[in-house]
Amino acid sequence: MADHDYDRAAKIEHENKMIRRLHFLVELTFATIAQDNDITLEQGWEHVLALKGAAVAMFPGKEETFDLIYMPRFSRLLAERFRAN
Repeated sequence: MADHDYDRAAKIEHENKMIRRLHFLVELTFATIAQDNDITLEQGWEHVLALKGAAVAMFPGKEETFDLIYMPRFSRLLAERFRAN
């Protein structure tokens, strides 16, 4: 196996690991907001913004992607959870 093939495979594996980590964090944040009866709306948004910060740290320059993919899901969850607009 050539070095560049190994480097490419290592980069792909790293990217897949980061995607799995982000998926875990998204599901954890979603479950926390959905299931923690003591959480406030403000705390819910703090969790979402902390998740976004982690996502952007893992995938620099992807703020807009996060906003397109995850923000609608969390906005719906928070609206349903707190019956807010």
